[in-house]
Amino acid sequence: MADLDVVQESGPVAVLREWARGGGPLAVRARVVLLAIEGLRDAEIARRLGVSRQTVGTWRHRWQSAGLAGLEQRPRTGRPATVDEAEVVARALLAPGGSGASRAIARELGLSHATVASIRRRWAVGGDITRGPRVPARPPLPGADIWVMGVYVDDRRAVLLAGTRPDVPPSAAVATVLGEDVLSGLAGAMDALHPGGSTSGGTHSGGTHPGGTLAEGPRTGADHDPELAGYLAEATAHHPDIALHAVTLWDSAPADAAPADAVPAGAAIGGVTSHRLPANASWRSFLRAMAALDSTSHPESSRRVYLDLVAELGRGGTPVRWLRENVAGHLRSSAPVPPAQAAPSTGPSPANAAATAASSSAAAPAEPIASSGVNQIDLGSFNECVVIESVRLSGTITRGEIAHRTGLTQQSVSRIARSLIDRGILVEDAQRRATSGKPRTPVRLCGTAAHALGLHIDPEVLTAVVIDLDGAIVCTCTRPVGADTDPTEFVAQVVALGREALEKAQGSVPEEGFLGIGVAVPGPVDIASGTVLGPPLLSAWNDIPLLYLLKDHFPCPVIIEKDSLAAAAGERWIGRDRRARDFAYLYLGTGVGSGLYLNGDLYRGVSANAGEFGQLCAISLGRTGPDGRPEMVPECNPPGSVPEFAARHGFPASGAAAGSTAAYREVGRAAAAGDAAATAALREVAGAVGRGALGLVDLLDIDLIVLGGPFFTEDTAGFYLDEIHRVVNDFPTARRLRRVEVEPSVLSAEAAAVGAASTIFHATFTPRLRTRARA
Repeated sequence: MADLDVVQESGPVAVLREWARGGGPLAVRARVVLLAIEGLRDAEIARRLGVSRQTVGTWRHRWQSAGLAGLEQRPRTGRPATVDEAEVVARALLAPGGSGASRAIARELGLSHATVASIRRRWAVGGDITRGPRVPARPPLPGADIWVMGVYVDDRRAVLLAGTRPDVPPSAAVATVLGEDVLSGLAGAMDALHPGGSTSGGTHSGGTHPGGTLAEGPRTGADHDPELAGYLAEATAHHPDIALHAVTLWDSAPADAAPADAVPAGAAIGGVTSHRLPANASWRSFLRAMAALDSTSHPESSRRVYLDLVAELGRGGTPVRWLRENVAGHLRSSAPVPPAQAAPSTGPSPANAAATAASSSAAAPAEPIASSGVNQIDLGSFNECVVIESVRLSGTITRGEIAHRTGLTQQSVSRIARSLIDRGILVEDAQRRATSGKPRTPVRLCGTAAHALGLHIDPEVLTAVVIDLDGAIVCTCTRPVGADTDPTEFVAQVVALGREALEKAQGSVPEEGFLGIGVAVPGPVDIASGTVLGPPLLSAWNDIPLLYLLKDHFPCPVIIEKDSLAAAAGERWIGRDRRARDFAYLYLGTGVGSGLYLNGDLYRGVSANAGEFGQLCAISLGRTGPDGRPEMVPECNPPGSVPEFAARHGFPASGAAAGSTAAYREVGRAAAAGDAAATAALREVAGAVGRGALGLVDLLDIDLIVLGGPFFTEDTAGFYLDEIHRVVNDFPTARRLRRVEVEPSVLSAEAAAVGAASTIFHATFTPRLRTRARA
């Protein structure tokens, strides 16, 4: 955006002066901006140039918002020769804050307010329109629930594959939308594949039949294009639960190439309907509008989905045959159907198989606890959360102390405390005698006021815990699994274990106080869609829509969190005042991860995948491949590396399988007993983990490292604590200014599962100012 106060003479100002020396409309616009740069007011500029103040304000706004490009637009509003309707729709859906209003879009595009409002009504987007969007392709796409399902590009044409559900009401708009960087990357990647290179994106689709004849038919379309026919057949099998529509974005075939008996647009042959672009839309703006409609209606259509598409388009060469992951779980989640009527998911991917498993077992009755579909504890204000946080950190505290710590008035604290006591969230303790005045009555959290279920998915073991508001474990269930377990079976076992834990806890957990389920999974994970994206140590998992599969079975709030972040959340919640400052949690599981608690809240990062500790260790240790990519560091997998290193140091082989939990625990016991080989192995692994922790300490300037997880055992804890403490205090750059404490976690070995459950409490009770999510 240009700045009227500071603009370099050698840049845009030089162009403006050249325009001002010329004639015509550009000269007037340039003179307006030049006088504005000199600091003149609108009235004075209007008097000098003999134009209206409205004209001056218009060109100042265009310059500030778009620079030189804004001045090149036509100066008058009204009806241009052509109006790209899809661009208006895209801007209305993707505009931040309140800039998506019709008047703001009209000013930006040089259109009349009436024209923009008319387009929005025709597409049924924005405002108080409740029937959902209507895409006026030729013929129009049926239904208001619209998804982008795939893209096909060859050396002749490009096809956008859309999905609709005509009988389903439109989804509520979500706060997170795609950023302009993603959409620009998408358009640029498509431009690179266009037969004519980068184009202006005009409305031309090419050929006599620009909609394309995309299905079986004599001498046309897919019948004579086996590559496209195969793509459409694959799409139909991959997405059996949604109606598919192929919209041709461009077709470079000559006008006389289509035969007279071509299948017309709108024909539904082979399960896919053929469509042409809307009459007043370019392919580029239509692509933007469809992505906007999809992403603003479905949180699962996140940046990750479209970044995957950009990456696929950027691989170079044609044909491009991109299909997004199966959305059967998402569809069932928003519009449940009886299991007997659910269409089977027959696609080849693990996501399809897991979705089928969820559908086939959905007939099992939900446990009474899990059927609570709403959050029974409704906190009405930020101040209520502030009071609860103050009580939680202190354990027991008087109303006067709450007022002193929070800055709230005594009257406000008393009113909020009374409300929380009446709702069962706080309870009063025995009165304290005061040196003067009446006795004070402290309050504390009522542990039984709320409960949550935590599930931890690990490559070796599944863990389920039910905890109360104080972090006390009501029950624990575990089940061994293998990293190569089929996703169908894996999801079924997670569901069964969760039901088992809820059944065991049923007598201790009142239904009205059950808040939901937290799920800790190894990263990377797409939090927006609840999709696990191929964790390094879970070889059988690839883009599993876990959140939606679990929602099929547990009709209550479900939160998915990366395991190390979940453990950090649990440490903060249960650690109370001992964890009331910034810290990094190092989670020693099947892999080492880190969770960061900074500035009073979990730090998740842009994609909620902060804390990839293995990469940091690899860089700290200088272990990179020939291409510069950080290598997988064996020390960041303690159950695998500790027994291997111990054997290398001469530790005798045993009957336990190499890399197993049993082998790790055997070495740990030997080290605790003083075995030299076992001790050397543990110190070697701890030293490597310490080098990664050193990077965190130097980068974040923190003074507390917390160690926990299933492989931070009683036998091995001392070795990790001593070695990591030595590294993070002897080697930091600012070691003369701080002393870093390295402490064991307050959580048990089920740290991730307890942390997953506490994320429900964290989301419900932790005070935070909420803002619109950034894409």
